[in-house]
Amino acid sequence: MASRGQVLKLFKLLHRTRQEVFKNDTRALEAARQKINEEFKNNRNETSAAKINELMKIASDVEVILRTSVIQAVHTDTDKIRYLQIC
Repeated sequence: MASRGQVLKLFKLLHRTRQEVFKNDTRALEAARQKINEEFKNNRNETSAAKINELMKIASDVEVILRTSVIQAVHTDTDKIRYLQIC
């Protein structure tokens, strides 16, 4: 079973990843912050070890996807996109 410390460590890791991936994008930073906090708060009182492990696996997968698959870009013209960051 995941300890409270492991859950907190994953929570903090998600927030650090969010800050790195969405750097300079305040809307995305805020949306990600709210979603992370909401999901952890909604499952705060979960006591089933199996469910907690499942939720931690999902959160860990989300962190990997954020870190490896998010591309930040901006429209520079009607038909052009400039990539800001590829994680």
